[in-house]
Amino acid sequence: MNDYCLVDCGFHDQLEVLATLRQSCQISYRTVTGEIVQVQDQIVDVYAAKQADFLKLKDGTEIRLDRLISVNGNPTRFA
Repeated sequence: MNDYCLVDCGFHDQLEVLATLRQSCQISYRTVTGEIVQVQDQIVDVYAAKQADFLKLKDGTEIRLDRLISVNGNPTRFA
């Protein structure tokens, strides 16, 4: 696994709020191969595993937080 870059605590908190509210979100992220993906889905969980933080979407997709580009048009902020 590549070195993980921590996301800003405020951004992390926003993701947890979206997960709690079960709102549909516009999410842009980079895959492991660098491909940019845009999806509309619900965040169902934000969690830590394998020395990194992840979010899980309703469709089962798991995204490492430092691969996020933006959520609902808000760019990812890093610590």
